Amino acid sequence: MKKNSLKIICLLFSVAAFAQQPKTKKEFTTDGKKITVYTTAENSKLRLTTTDNLTFSAAKQPLETENSIFVQPSKKFQTFMGIGGAITDASAEIFAKLSKEKQAEFLNAYYDQQKGIGYSLLRTTIQSSDFSSGSYSYIEEGDKDLKTFSIDHDRQYRIPLIKQAIQKAGGKLTTYVAPWSPNAFMKSNKNVLKGGTLLPEYYQTWANFYVKFIKAYEKEGIPIWGTSTQNEPMAVQTWESCIYTAEAERDFIKNYLGPTLKKENLGDKKIIVWDHNRDLMNYRANVIYSDPEASKYVWGMGFHWYETWSGGAPMFDNVGKVNEAYPDKKLMFTEGCIEKFDASKYQFWGNAERYGINMINDFNNGTVAWTDWNILLDQNGGPNHVGNFCFAPIHADTTTGELIYTPSYYYIGHFSKFIRLNAVRVSTAASKSALLSTSFLNADGTMATIVMNQSANDLTYNLIIGDKKAEVKIPSHAIQTLVY
Repeated sequence: MKKNSLKIICLLFSVAAFAQQPKTKKEFTTDGKKITVYTTAENSKLRLTTTDNLTFSAAKQPLETENSIFVQPSKKFQTFMGIGGAITDASAEIFAKLSKEKQAEFLNAYYDQQKGIGYSLLRTTIQSSDFSSGSYSYIEEGDKDLKTFSIDHDRQYRIPLIKQAIQKAGGKLTTYVAPWSPNAFMKSNKNVLKGGTLLPEYYQTWANFYVKFIKAYEKEGIPIWGTSTQNEPMAVQTWESCIYTAEAERDFIKNYLGPTLKKENLGDKKIIVWDHNRDLMNYRANVIYSDPEASKYVWGMGFHWYETWSGGAPMFDNVGKVNEAYPDKKLMFTEGCIEKFDASKYQFWGNAERYGINMINDFNNGTVAWTDWNILLDQNGGPNHVGNFCFAPIHADTTTGELIYTPSYYYIGHFSKFIRLNAVRVSTAASKSALLSTSFLNADGTMATIVMNQSANDLTYNLIIGDKKAEVKIPSHAIQTLVY
């Protein structure tokens, strides 16, 4: 009898243990799936337009003469955490000049997933940047104890826009921040502009400054996810800038910024290193990540796309090499825009293709999040207090009150509208250099495959997944998102 009772107890424990085991997620299948094709193309009216509804059929060995995209859903990589843009002082000032109707249209365009492109990420500045109407500070010059700290400046334009963006995005936008320069009295050149370095005697003061800013914004109801140490720390700019060598950034994080955030109960805020171009990112990663006391405070690395200024092509491989060497650290694209504003090039297709090329390559090299620069600028590519006028995906003509949508807006939308939070990138490859592609498996089981045709020819390609395929037509100089 005792033996039988023991067997029954053991059986009950086994059943209970089995019941508590997590259910295995079903593998992706094309069975019963239909493909909706969304297209944006040059010399057409196609702008995130539904152009096809397709079904899968049996696949066979493709030929070398065919164009093919190969997706392998079982090979999974990084988890996606968002796409968005920066709300700068310039963007906020121009937004405030729009009519209520145009403000509503603008917010829908970026932050509504159904009516717009569903941004889920936001970057903003600590104090002024070049995209401000002028330099300003949150403290009085010389106040090393930060007793005069106030974000009143931001309450006029920037904070109201950020709050509206968060509300339109459904109540949550992953928001991170970056400083362009410490105050002049803290720097070697006694100027917020034109580089200089942070003086060692003000390391603690400057670390305290991040704390003040984060707490002030959070008091306003704007949760701060993280901060970079410094925007573009190797660039001496005519605007707000500050130089950190890799060793200086490492030591500032290790001895001041990391410990200070932790001490102030802000240890959950993510620290992003570098926040500059792809060319030198590997050296910065080697120096900071090789120091365990600095590395323990660092979430990952931010990078920009402007390395081409000194000659050469974009260094996409460097992103992949950092990912390969330090797989426990994340990668985030933190800034990119089309430089040298020219109103005659609002609809220049090459600008949009630059976004497509960069986004596909960055994601395929392990990037988890991608952030555009200004979300809005005026008809002059500003305001910018040092004349560094640039493009944004949307411009506002402040003389007519109209919004101008550039092709770049739609190219970004082919990613941000269809790849959702917590999606996972899966293996994707193209058989021809004319085509670029990446794929993400969303948490709801739908796949989003982005395909870009860089060529001047209309093409037909096979979308091949396992033993199934679909034949898809793509116009010249076009981008498509296939949802299935």
